Amino acid sequence: MAALQTHCLLQPSCFIPSRLPPCRGRWRASLQSLPKLQSLIPFEELAMLTEQSTIKRNKLVAHKEEQNNSLITAKLLAIAEAAADRAEMHAIIGEQRNNWNHLFLHSINSINLTASLMAAIASIPEIAASQSLNLSSAVLFASAAGLMLLVNKIQPSQLAEEQRNAARLFKQLERSIRSLGASTSSESDVEEAMEKVLALQKAYPLPLLPGMLEKFPKVVEPTKWWPKQRKTQRKQGVAGNGWSGEMEKEMRGVLRVLKSKDEEQYVRLGQLVLSINKFLSFAGPLLAGVAAVGAASSIGGGAHGSWPAVVGGALAAVVNTLEHGGQVGMVFELFRNCAGFYRRLEEEIELNLGEEEKEMREQGEVFEVKMALQLGRSLSELRRMGSYSSPSYEDEEIEEFAGKLF
Repeated sequence: MAALQTHCLLQPSCFIPSRLPPCRGRWRASLQSLPKLQSLIPFEELAMLTEQSTIKRNKLVAHKEEQNNSLITAKLLAIAEAAADRAEMHAIIGEQRNNWNHLFLHSINSINLTASLMAAIASIPEIAASQSLNLSSAVLFASAAGLMLLVNKIQPSQLAEEQRNAARLFKQLERSIRSLGASTSSESDVEEAMEKVLALQKAYPLPLLPGMLEKFPKVVEPTKWWPKQRKTQRKQGVAGNGWSGEMEKEMRGVLRVLKSKDEEQYVRLGQLVLSINKFLSFAGPLLAGVAAVGAASSIGGGAHGSWPAVVGGALAAVVNTLEHGGQVGMVFELFRNCAGFYRRLEEEIELNLGEEEKEMREQGEVFEVKMALQLGRSLSELRRMGSYSSPSYEDEEIEEFAGKLF
């Protein structure tokens, strides 16, 4: 018997069956109590708890979306404030550089005319102090030549035009960003607004050194103050989105005229004005330098030695007045900006026509009105330009310009 008990202790099968019945009993009791627990919670309360949890989840999602929209709006408003601040800075500096142009213009002309008068007086034989007058006029002519070289390098009238145009574009950008912040926006809108501010800042820099735009470029190109335009990611959800075959034909005609006439015209005029400005900026210091040499060589050279200085100084004053009084640098910058304005319109039209899905384009009728106003035309005049999209028209046969505003 003892051996049998020992054998039973060593075999697990001898004590496992004795423990199973209590376990089965406990599980059976638990299963029997489940219906009783379920009966304690009514079905209506379960539905109410489910509905409350769904409402709470929806409120949480809506709160997160509202926080995200508020953050995006705050970012756009910050960018708009920065654009407004830059517009004010450009306006102030533009006024300062316009004052530079007037100051240097009158100062250099006064120096040249004073030196010419001194050289003329020194040529009179009865004047005892002719040597001092010739020496003084030579110094004044040399100073005028140096100032003319400096002013011709920086072109204050052109600088003032850059700042005026930048102030206008920054104000325009500020208004567009504020209107964007008042509507539904996304992070892509914030990135695009930042890119526009930085591109405009690069196109019209504030500092003179370093970063000043080239005043005498080898090749005249339209000014570009906008970043690479993106395709819109918002689907309008309207069939056709206001676009039709006639409107596409119209925009292709406008695009062709812009490329062949308007942009080409202002680039050509800019090249012509640049050539005139180069000639004047070279002739002014040269004449003042010749006058300085003539005044210096007339010291002890008799009565007739001062006349080259008198004539050179007078011509230098005339050239300086034509260049900076006529603001030739400003005219060149104006033509370059006009060419950039038409280049931007071309890119907008190409971007919309290049999008195959019309629902992804800008709304057609709004785009047409915007183009007509920017070109200074009525809608009927703009629609007549659709005939130029025909291949039968050669570029040389197009006599009409797309823009009437500039």
